[in-house]
Amino acid sequence: MISEISAFSQSRNPYVLPDLSRHGPDHTGEILRLLSQATVGDFEFVREHARRWAEHRFPLEATLHAYRCGHKVFLHWLREAVLASTEPGQESQELATAVADFAIEYTDTISTIVAQEHVAQTRFLADVAGDQLSQLVNILLEGYDESDGRVAKILRHEGYLDRRQSFCVAVARTVEPSEMLNPTRARRAAESIDVVVRLPTSRRLVDLRDNLVVMIFSDTRRLSGWTAPNRKLASRICGELSHIGNVILIDVSDDVPSTSQIPAAHRQATMALDLADVSSRVVQFSDISVRRLALHFAHQELSKMLPSWTEEFHRAKDKQNDALHATIRTYADANMNVLKAAEQLGVHPNTIYARFQRIQEITDLDPRSYHPLTELLLVAEFKPK
Repeated sequence: MISEISAFSQSRNPYVLPDLSRHGPDHTGEILRLLSQATVGDFEFVREHARRWAEHRFPLEATLHAYRCGHKVFLHWLREAVLASTEPGQESQELATAVADFAIEYTDTISTIVAQEHVAQTRFLADVAGDQLSQLVNILLEGYDESDGRVAKILRHEGYLDRRQSFCVAVARTVEPSEMLNPTRARRAAESIDVVVRLPTSRRLVDLRDNLVVMIFSDTRRLSGWTAPNRKLASRICGELSHIGNVILIDVSDDVPSTSQIPAAHRQATMALDLADVSSRVVQFSDISVRRLALHFAHQELSKMLPSWTEEFHRAKDKQNDALHATIRTYADANMNVLKAAEQLGVHPNTIYARFQRIQEITDLDPRSYHPLTELLLVAEFKPK
């Protein structure tokens, strides 16, 4: 049986084979009891075996395969015993048929019991693990009092108080936010992300919170005070998360050096998630400019106080295929050098000046001056909602 079922030979669990060697004789004893007493027992030894192997994470299919192999052995054993104890004839043939029916019924019964108990125990263990996961995530995201010995014990046991660690938080949702209201779809999104991230050294917690997938990552920042620090954890996480399908938007916080700062990292990731879109699905908080963050967080108030020329300025952008906005952005990137801006845009310098003139007609601001250019850039980046 061991040679026929690869799960047994490949398993590195030291309890599997000894448990299997004890379980076989248990079935022999139960079969003899059934044949002699003709009363069906409760099969508690089968239930206990199923629960134990579920705790060991041994695959259910391998267990059922072992029972199918055992069926062949028991059937052969019972048939030989019947034929040896009866004379050849009609009666012996009927007994052999009855033995075959008994073996099938026995195998079906124990297989059904094992499947039910294994699934029930697996779900129970998953619920327990889920409760522990939620507790740990809540502690890390909501912050904790370091004098709380119970919390410190939990974090120490899970390895989160080890020295020289970095942490970062990522939050994710589907492109269509309403899909996260569906528990099944939200859980599927969390599971798909959990499968993709496979950094060899980092640890992760993945859970659902406030209709978002929340991921807490941790890794060793440096081996000792004498060694160079590892590459930023957030940068490595962004590289892994970029492989996720294009229906998921993700924001990743900066690295933080202790668990006490994980709540701040969570706020970073959550606040900036709105800045991700289908063209830039994975956003790292440290890559977001202060100007963009200011526009994002001040959007509601700023929309009430924009200059009167804003609407016409955006209409001109649409009419000229973004030429006016592209010109002032390129001009700023070229350190206000018209010749470099014209070269980057592939146009004549006079075209730049003509566009400047058009902008000044609309806004009464001269883009060639620093402060007017700054105001134009802010309004150009402001996208009315």
